[in-house]
Amino acid sequence: MIRRLLSLLFLVWALGFLWFVVALPQPAEEGVTTDAVIVPTGGPGRIARGLAVLKAGEAERMLVSGVDPEVRPQEFAAQFGVSPREMACCITLGFAAVDTRSNAAETAKWVAQNEVRSLRLVTTDWHMRRAAGELDRTLPGHVTVIRDAVPSQPNLRTLFLEYHKLIASRAAGLADL
Repeated sequence: MIRRLLSLLFLVWALGFLWFVVALPQPAEEGVTTDAVIVPTGGPGRIARGLAVLKAGEAERMLVSGVDPEVRPQEFAAQFGVSPREMACCITLGFAAVDTRSNAAETAKWVAQNEVRSLRLVTTDWHMRRAAGELDRTLPGHVTVIRDAVPSQPNLRTLFLEYHKLIASRAAGLADL
């Protein structure tokens, strides 16, 4: 009996991992507009994609969540080619987050302060499910979240670790119910 149960659990785990690897989230459709774009730091291409969304007029402002406290706005602007006007009007650097869960908390606070009703989450394809799940648990129900995954070529180790973080995140979410 226990052997069958363990075999079933392994099969569910293996099929889930296969799904996770084969069906990575995709970029959002072009032309979709939101009030804001949210970019958690941590993966290549995320900030560049967020800035492209902003420049295309598909969002009015941007929160970069989880910025290292030692980074100064001028350094960020210089590294990513952002004008002082754009930094002042449209880009907020969030320094409070240190992981995906605190990215969601930082985002929820910023969303409430800025009366955001729709946002575009920009993160790496392998990170999207967990980041979006944390946001879904943290944001009020009236906030629409568009998922905009940055394509990547993750290695098996990254996928393996992220799959287990997703399982743990979902389990923690169930425990909160």
